[in-house]
Amino acid sequence: MILLSDPRVAAVPSADDGCPLVDLRELPELRLDGRAADPSGAYTRLRAGVADRLLAAQRALPAGVRLLVIEGYRPYQAQLAIFTGYRDELRRRHPDWSPQRLHRETTKFVSPVEVAPHSTGGAVDLTLCTNDGVELDLGTAVDATPEDSADACFTDAPTIDAAARRHRQIMVDALGGAGLVNYPTEWWHWSYGDRYWALTTGAPRTRYGPVDLAAAAIGARVG
Repeated sequence: MILLSDPRVAAVPSADDGCPLVDLRELPELRLDGRAADPSGAYTRLRAGVADRLLAAQRALPAGVRLLVIEGYRPYQAQLAIFTGYRDELRRRHPDWSPQRLHRETTKFVSPVEVAPHSTGGAVDLTLCTNDGVELDLGTAVDATPEDSADACFTDAPTIDAAARRHRQIMVDALGGAGLVNYPTEWWHWSYGDRYWALTTGAPRTRYGPVDLAAAAIGARVG
């Protein structure tokens, strides 16, 4: 299992092909959940290439099943707050852990900011639901931590029941078939074009680099 703390992830050369961010609120084909909503609407943004792959994945789902998108783009400061918050929680729970182990265990749940997939606009957290928006059983809640779920949040966790395992496999088949890669400690996290995607697929460099949503918006208005 490759974690985001692995030095090979940070070593991937970063490039950006200029693929624009799109607002998922303008794509009625995709169902968007509001639990991660922020005042700026950052959570609704994804690179166009990722949005296209989500549409392809949705077309591959069984009848009556839909993707439910929870969060796309995440600003640097929000990523940093989540990382430091979970790291500090683990430090309180496990004061005997070495700094190296603390960092590694933290990255099982949240990426270090320097390689964060969400901050490129190339990563998405999502689950499955019915046509009526009722979430399917995926074994844990979205954003369940390894610490509190006893690693049941791991995509291949052996402890979940048959229905949850079947639903996870549906996600793997549809999203993997559309070219996205999963972070194996979080069944809900999928990405394309970022450093983790590049390392796991053998791409020589990223397609997407970190993006400042506020700066991009200013540039668009000036242009």
